[in-house]
Amino acid sequence: MTVIVDYGVGNLFSLKSSLKYIGVDSIVSGDPETIANADRIILPGVGAFSDAREKLRVNGLDELVIGQAKNGKPLMGICLGMQMLFERSYEYGLTQGLGLIKGEVRSISDVVPKGYKIPHIGWNSLRKSEYGRKSEVFKYTSEGDYVYFVHSFAAMDCEDSLIAATDYGTLLTAAVAHDNVFGMQFHPEKSGEVGLRILKAFCEI
Repeated sequence: MTVIVDYGVGNLFSLKSSLKYIGVDSIVSGDPETIANADRIILPGVGAFSDAREKLRVNGLDELVIGQAKNGKPLMGICLGMQMLFERSYEYGLTQGLGLIKGEVRSISDVVPKGYKIPHIGWNSLRKSEYGRKSEVFKYTSEGDYVYFVHSFAAMDCEDSLIAATDYGTLLTAAVAHDNVFGMQFHPEKSGEVGLRILKAFCEI
């Protein structure tokens, strides 16, 4: 069973619908026992980093998610859920992340050229091959496949875990992987067939 963590943030039911479409049983839950008994965990998220991080803490789920990941359970963070996998974020000040992947989250306004709209919203292609790392979560994905982004912040200083970037005037982190922990800055549940194939691959881990 795949559990989508419900902590008051995220587009939970479109994600659940996507999993149902590909034949994956899933449940949306914030219950610690249900999460602990899951085969794999998806951590979604939208909005501000500090607010989401606090909601995860208040619901008592931050240490649970960390513990489950460190014990080897497959974990995928999506969008803001991915950003929380990192050590820290500088959105509205400094906020500590879950620390499962090395790196930090900063505004893309620091790196994208003038004239590019922020937030970055829309379809962009995945650049995977140049990083020399093959990830099982991309086993059904091809170089140049398009996925859907909505974000103003991105993970940086994460070269050791980087498995895909996207070009938005400069290269931005699109996906990361470290052992059993995966992060997608884009929204697989909004990325058509490509996104469904990524979710399918994750649910086969």
